[in-house]
Amino acid sequence: MTPTRSAYLDHAATTPMSPAAVEAFAAQMALTGNPSSLHADGRAARRVVEESREQVAAALGARPSEVVFTSGGTEADNIAVKGIFWSRRVTHPERRRILVSGVEHHAVLDPAFWMAEHAGAEIVLLGVDAEGRLDVEALRAELAAHADEVALISVMWANNEVGTLQPIAEVVAAARPYGVPVHSDAVQAAGKIELDFAASGLDALTVSAHKLGGPVGVGALLARRSLDITPVSHGGGQERGVRSGTVDAAAIRSFAVALTEAVDTRDAVSTRVSALRDRLVRGVRAAVPTAVLRGPDPLGDGAARRLPGSAHFTFPGCEGDSLLYLLDSAGVRTSTGSACQAGVPQPSHVLLASGVGEEDARGALRFSLGTTSSEEDVDLLVEVLPEVVERARAAGLASAGIGAGRSRQAQEAHG
Repeated sequence: MTPTRSAYLDHAATTPMSPAAVEAFAAQMALTGNPSSLHADGRAARRVVEESREQVAAALGARPSEVVFTSGGTEADNIAVKGIFWSRRVTHPERRRILVSGVEHHAVLDPAFWMAEHAGAEIVLLGVDAEGRLDVEALRAELAAHADEVALISVMWANNEVGTLQPIAEVVAAARPYGVPVHSDAVQAAGKIELDFAASGLDALTVSAHKLGGPVGVGALLARRSLDITPVSHGGGQERGVRSGTVDAAAIRSFAVALTEAVDTRDAVSTRVSALRDRLVRGVRAAVPTAVLRGPDPLGDGAARRLPGSAHFTFPGCEGDSLLYLLDSAGVRTSTGSACQAGVPQPSHVLLASGVGEEDARGALRFSLGTTSSEEDVDLLVEVLPEVVERARAAGLASAGIGAGRSRQAQEAHG
């Protein structure tokens, strides 16, 4: 039976496009013109791209010349990790080390490990605490011992699973005396918390449109003009020669509109969404007392250390996938926040790096709120969650071959 009510609690995966962004996208799509063409239609399209570049730069505290448009966050992260590494090796072949936190998105981790396999890089995974926050002392120690061998550092601004904010200012301060460039994946942070590229001291920063009310398929890498980046792909030489390919004027225009709107309304939306998150955390804890919140506790002293709309729980005795499908059947759209390779669920690397046990890490759910979220969404989740958890726990016990008479002895989860 199709549920009569539904709640979208997966804004960290993708957000609904804002009406203004949809309007901008549709209007530009109706026009003809390649921004690289020299005739009138091409020049008009180029004007749209450059005006949008100025908007994006203004919204993020950057110069227009520092904005490199990409197809999204993954491409921007790949350009940053690979491009900076290759450029640094040209003049300093001894710089083989790439320092990344152990909780990075796979868009950073996978290119880094690819560089280790194919380009001679050495990956150093920096530890985090129980909240998933970078151990800055470990970074300082690594730099003190091996700064001459470090090509770059990449630490995300906000974690995509547990919502923890990273100490970017401290990372930049640690790297600056050694002249090591720092990149940050800010895909989850942009439009939700204040970002100022110039003030941050970062050398490169990644953003993506569909996480903040824009379309899928467009994003940007902010890169200082003084930063040398070897292109990952080659072709027409668009976007400073860093990212070749025909520029998508419609997507870029829509991205700029969505980002500007998100930044302009950020404080009001953050206040409202934070209140909904706190309502959700209280509701989940009341409905399922065994549930464990991961990341900083917003009802304690952790609100300033996490994203406003993120709440990540582990549910002992349950598999995250079972919880997800049962919630989906009840009309609640959410995410496990875990990796799944070859159809085999794997514990979240973020939770494991944060010291969560493997079995606990298998029962994770990530609830993420956004501009369209409401109290009704949260209340629907809290209403259906107890039965969902009970059924998921029973299914987990059955699949493990544990008899019903022993069901109360089982406990674990997350991932």
